[in-house]
Amino acid sequence: MVKYVHMIEGLSLWVGRAFGWCILILTLSVSYEVFVRYALNAPTVWAFDMMVQMYGALFLMCGAYALAQDTHVRADVLYRLFPVRVQASLDFVLYFIFFFPGILALFWYGWEIAADSWRYKEVSWNSPARIQIYFFKTLIPVAGGLLLLQGSAEVVRCIMAIKSGRWLDRLDDVRETEDMLMHMSEVERP
Repeated sequence: MVKYVHMIEGLSLWVGRAFGWCILILTLSVSYEVFVRYALNAPTVWAFDMMVQMYGALFLMCGAYALAQDTHVRADVLYRLFPVRVQASLDFVLYFIFFFPGILALFWYGWEIAADSWRYKEVSWNSPARIQIYFFKTLIPVAGGLLLLQGSAEVVRCIMAIKSGRWLDRLDDVRETEDMLMHMSEVERP
């Protein structure tokens, strides 16, 4: 079961890192647009559409990454005070009540939206560039599928925590600066 969890987590990390490069593309394109718009008085017709698509791709495809790294939003004012078995039991129940129904809806309706978009060869109506957007709409069900996979790994992680009383270690990736500083201060204590 540990191999399954880490395999799915590894996929989520890889996809999140790959789509994280959207930030660089987005930064460069926004910088270019600002320069040509205000310095050269020659705005582009494609920049707005590209920015929307890059942001959309980034947020859709990094959802499973955030779940795999346990960096998703959680109201943990009380949660963090509970024992691990209670946390895992609570997570287990909430995954089935809220997470899976929402993500199944994302996948199901995203599939329909993407299929319609491909059928009509949909283009953006926001700009005169008429950029094709059916490629990007395909990311909706793909993101839903990745979230379903990562959610199943999280459920397995919960079951293991309920049985053992401790959380399975996550695959290491980037960490928040404050977490790194706290870890460093714990190591330095006598």
